[in-house]
Amino acid sequence: MLTSLYVRHLAVVEEADLAFGPGLTVVSGETGAGKSLLVDALMLLAGSRADSSIVRAGSDRAELAAEFDLVGLPEARDWLQLEELDEDGACQLRRVIRAEGSSRAWINGRPATIGQMGELAALLVEIHGQHEHQALLERAHQMNLLDAYAENETRVAQVRELAQQWRELGVRIRKLSGGEDREHRLELLRHELSELEKWALPAAELAELESSHKRLANASKLTEGITGVVDLLDGDSEFALRSSLGRAHAELNRLAALDDRLAPLLELLDNAQIQLTEAADGLAHYAQDVDLDPDRYAEVDAHLTRLHELSRKHRLHVAELDDKRIALQNELTELENAGDALQRLDTQRAQLQRDYDKAAEALSKSRQAAAKRLGKEVSALMGELGMAGGVLQVTLEASENSDPDPQGRERCELLVSANPGQPPRPLRKVASGGELARISLAIEVATLGKDTIGCMVFDEVDTGIGGAVAEVVGQKLRALGSRCQVLCVTHLPQVAAQGHAHLRVSKHSERGSTQTRIEVLNIEGRRDELARMLGGVEITRETRAHAKKMLEQAQTA
Repeated sequence: MLTSLYVRHLAVVEEADLAFGPGLTVVSGETGAGKSLLVDALMLLAGSRADSSIVRAGSDRAELAAEFDLVGLPEARDWLQLEELDEDGACQLRRVIRAEGSSRAWINGRPATIGQMGELAALLVEIHGQHEHQALLERAHQMNLLDAYAENETRVAQVRELAQQWRELGVRIRKLSGGEDREHRLELLRHELSELEKWALPAAELAELESSHKRLANASKLTEGITGVVDLLDGDSEFALRSSLGRAHAELNRLAALDDRLAPLLELLDNAQIQLTEAADGLAHYAQDVDLDPDRYAEVDAHLTRLHELSRKHRLHVAELDDKRIALQNELTELENAGDALQRLDTQRAQLQRDYDKAAEALSKSRQAAAKRLGKEVSALMGELGMAGGVLQVTLEASENSDPDPQGRERCELLVSANPGQPPRPLRKVASGGELARISLAIEVATLGKDTIGCMVFDEVDTGIGGAVAEVVGQKLRALGSRCQVLCVTHLPQVAAQGHAHLRVSKHSERGSTQTRIEVLNIEGRRDELARMLGGVEITRETRAHAKKMLEQAQTA
């Protein structure tokens, strides 16, 4: 549930900090006052594209923030935990849009991408805009509505997964039984594998080869350098370290006879002489053992050169060539034993086909049952919404594709008859704009509330209706508010009266600057606003009385 919304420097809004509660909250105001800016703010927090023109003139940036209560929203809590953006059960979305066009986003105070905001917002809020009912004309959207109504999420996921696995096995089968292409692939694999088997090395052997190459390439330098070091340690010169250490030891030994406290230091020199001798002997042996074999160097160099050529050929690092060898060996073995592999794959695919048929049949039965219920429910709602005698039929047509289809065995089509006596025809061909809006609202009332979304937003979906129908729309929205939080932007007093809370948006000009003010109305303010919505410019005593009665009846119903 949306608990608060903060907006600063968004279009004509200077600053607004709003708290929201459960139930139906209505938003009203004069035309052009900026009623839909609250919806715009939520859409921006939901990851919609930001245009720098929405930043208030004279400001360097627009700031938006919203907080949500996650009680009853386990999917949102799990998403935050998975993305490591959870923070003691809190959920805050924040976005800053700069006048030069850049945008930044945060979730619970941590930097986030716009994509992440969109994923999270999809679990928190569902927005129905003024033109969203146009999506109802698309058959894919119609099927999604039916599946949502039937609560088919698990069945649809199972059918989609089985169809995908069936297709992937088909690709493998075609690859193994590829005719001339298969023979060409076998020839290529054998050639590439023979190269890699000859030259590619496991990681440890490759490291040893590179170390040997470095050592052989610098053998002369190593021999010359080590010989010089041995001379410095134990050469014939009186300045050699061993000679100097010997003289120091003899002098300290004489002095130790005069003071026993020098004995430990003399012992240190003894140890130093031993270590110096061992180091000099070890270096001498190393100098004798340095490999100066040019043939061995040429062999190692050629091996490394060939490895780098294969690295470029396969577009892999040298260290990855041995893994490539293993992969090619596995593929070659699989191709050479294609008969057995194909038999296994055919068996697996046949089982997947059976599993798919069973899952698709269960999905079809669920869809067929839900289609009848949805048609009856929407038809009844159409009558309440001023389309008496109107009928909506949810038809399911068998798919022409006989192979496992990720969408199932059927396609959905909404047929409508707006007037008695007319045969139902596809919705996309017969519905006028006003009829489509009301049919859309009827479907939304029938299907919404089936998921776990905590907040639903309607932006003037009541456009084109009025009178008693408007009152019914308000009642339906209020009823929906008993199941989840609903925010509705409206211009109809019949709808506004049904709200559990009421926000008024007004526009003011001060010192040459236009600002939009958003205020929470008390009972008196609600009566005045309803009177304005009923009476227009001139508000009479009768209009106020009508507004009072309308509000009282709506709130006590």
